[in-house]
Amino acid sequence: METVVVGWNLCPFARKELLQDRIRFVVTEACDEESLLHALLDELELLEQSPEVETTVLIHPEVLSDFYDYNQFLDDVDGLIAQYEYEGIFQVASFHPHYQFAGTEPDDAENYTNRSPYPILHILREESLARAIERYHDVEGIPERNIALLKSKSEQEIEQAFFPKGDVDSEEKA
Repeated sequence: METVVVGWNLCPFARKELLQDRIRFVVTEACDEESLLHALLDELELLEQSPEVETTVLIHPEVLSDFYDYNQFLDDVDGLIAQYEYEGIFQVASFHPHYQFAGTEPDDAENYTNRSPYPILHILREESLARAIERYHDVEGIPERNIALLKSKSEQEIEQAFFPKGDVDSEEKA
């Protein structure tokens, strides 16, 4: 978060929340999709009751390591948000070690804008996001700027940033 998201300014809205300690980082021990949905619901309820917490980064290293399965699971996430009437209140941004946008090759730079060392569900408050976007001068330019930045990085810089030594994925690639 500090090195890539804030350090490289991939998300211009993250620095303030990180510095104010308003980001909740949770590593769940969920080993299946059902328990991950329960963990997600717990975090949605916590955020609803805790305005001092701006956002939750729900890290789930033991479930959905396959990107295709993870991507399919996002439909269940949307269904849970609808079922518990959190639409318009919260949304979930998705990050995965093997994130790949449709129509791209696996190593295309734009995929790294949504890559992370572990699968992550990032819960955002829609109202806060709308305010941040309203105040930011070039929201539409963020993806292009991020892709250009990532293209300017060497393969080694990206590997070290996204899969630091000691992480599961960096050891698997070695």
